[in-house]
Amino acid sequence: MARTKVFKSGNSNAVRFPASFAVEPGMTVEVREEQGRWIVEAVPETPKKIDLTGVWGSIPGIKPLSPEDRVFEERELDWGGKLLKRD
Repeated sequence: MARTKVFKSGNSNAVRFPASFAVEPGMTVEVREEQGRWIVEAVPETPKKIDLTGVWGSIPGIKPLSPEDRVFEERELDWGGKLLKRD
């Protein structure tokens, strides 16, 4: 069993885990109270993916841009009376 102290971090209280607990920085945990005890459990990481199944095919005729269509011509930009040109 390891002991640690609660400390102030900004406007929150925080707990530092000993290195022997193998808690990785940025790891997501769930904290709850049960009968006066604090339970800290790791939450499984969910992959951050965008589900496009509902979007793909919802716009008839949509297709990816060809490499020729991705080329843009240089032009002057008007930002409120100031003309800017990319260098």
